[in-house]
Amino acid sequence: MPDVIVTHRLTKFYDRRPAVDSLSLHVPQGTVYGLLGRNAAGKSTAIKMLLGMVHPDCGRAELFGEDSARLRPETRARIAYLAEGHPLYRWMTVGEMVRFSRAFYATWNDSLVAQVLDHFGLSRRAKIRRLSNGQRAQVSLALAVAADPELLILDDPTLGLDTVVRRDFLESMIEIIQRRGRTILFSSHILGDVERVADRIGVLVDGVLRVDCPTEHFKESVRRIVLEFDRDPPALPALPGLVGSWRVGRKLDLTIVGYSAEHARLLEALGPRSIDVAELNLEDAFIEYTRGPRRPLAFLGEEETGTESPAAQGVA
Repeated sequence: MPDVIVTHRLTKFYDRRPAVDSLSLHVPQGTVYGLLGRNAAGKSTAIKMLLGMVHPDCGRAELFGEDSARLRPETRARIAYLAEGHPLYRWMTVGEMVRFSRAFYATWNDSLVAQVLDHFGLSRRAKIRRLSNGQRAQVSLALAVAADPELLILDDPTLGLDTVVRRDFLESMIEIIQRRGRTILFSSHILGDVERVADRIGVLVDGVLRVDCPTEHFKESVRRIVLEFDRDPPALPALPGLVGSWRVGRKLDLTIVGYSAEHARLLEALGPRSIDVAELNLEDAFIEYTRGPRRPLAFLGEEETGTESPAAQGVA
């Protein structure tokens, strides 16, 4: 499959600090790609550079083989974008918003818009300002798919939605992305949503893409290991793939990428009373990989110390 999205060392600085640092990314046609990261990791900046809304300080981005800063109108018509917060003209009705948006596209599927609005029970006479956050998200989805785009780019589309509305929105999105050849790039803070729909994920840490791999591969690669001792834990040997370690009393809590038989041998040589290796879902794997150092709590009543290496172990 050809790559729909390609970036080459895409970089953006704010106040001399890199918001996005040398991002090189390839998203093949038909892929559902989840772009993950903690707050201020660079997700929204990366998306805006992809769309030509923010100019990079260096590097470049391509959509459908064209420089994203100079996309032809006919190429832009193949792309739909859902912005964070679903900004819409609140003085309009839903029907007026549909008619306004239709004017920007050479192709427009009124039947599909009607199906999505009916599915969500949205009246065309309703004022945008009187809709809930969830209803505005549903209107945004209807507008995004109306032109039958080949590429959907969604910036945290379910942020602020309650659980029921978010699930309905997600299931509707799943139906849409199952259409042949459609590509989706979306960021989200809801890791359960990403786990349900994403074929592949990227994890940004401080603007750097540390992970770029199939979703299942990332989950299988990150392990949390808890060692319990009859004494104070000894010093750790050099462990490849160690993302973080901390000690609580007589326990060592480790996060390791690519846990293997060699890791098991090195840890068993420390003489622990027990070793517990935990498989993680996507949310837990993401948290363990990106959490940073744990800080001691004064009320714990026992010593807690921790060291965390930066999440520099990429998962390919």
